[in-house]
Amino acid sequence: MIPAIDPNVDYKALVRQAYNACAETYDASRKTEPGIEMQALLDRLSDGDAVLDVGCGAGVPIAKSLAARYRVTGVDISPEMIRQAQQNVPNGDFMCGDIMTATFPPSSFDAVVAFYSIFHLPRAEHPDLFRRVQRWLKPGGYLLCTLSHYSEEGYTEDDFFGETMYWSNYSLREYAEILNEAGFMLLETNSTGSGYEETSEEVSEDHPLVLAQKH
Repeated sequence: MIPAIDPNVDYKALVRQAYNACAETYDASRKTEPGIEMQALLDRLSDGDAVLDVGCGAGVPIAKSLAARYRVTGVDISPEMIRQAQQNVPNGDFMCGDIMTATFPPSSFDAVVAFYSIFHLPRAEHPDLFRRVQRWLKPGGYLLCTLSHYSEEGYTEDDFFGETMYWSNYSLREYAEILNEAGFMLLETNSTGSGYEETSEEVSEDHPLVLAQKH
């Protein structure tokens, strides 16, 4: 783990480059079917609802699973990931870009999901991201996202599928405050694995999984 807080470094470009380079390997690793961690959200949605997948990657397994019942829009910073998502989930709508510059009309979505993606944004942007998501959600809409237990301003590791990757996050306690200030009510806090396990029961890492509702 190497500290990564240099204001002159474009860490988003590093994330884009890393995912472009490891897209096929990463896609092959993310075959775990969504388990009970998704059920709390699915129980609250209706067929045909609109769902935004933030950091959708190659669309597997989250967007693909959701697209069987819902209208799915996916956004990812990696062009190669988006290319694969379009192949893996032909009935989804995918766009490449920085979620912080994406534009959607207010009340566009019934739910927003973000698995293993928010921590690739500099954490100074996280409060604004949640405010943007809150605007995009319909009244009473839901956010389901993986966060972090610990506070790290920014760091890189050079062994992410052979590439250097960047992470930045607040602690779970801080996220609870940020979400509340952004207009969300916390409904459930559970945990999930890394997403690389063969099944949802084989957890090698522990990521907080938060379900929140727009006030």
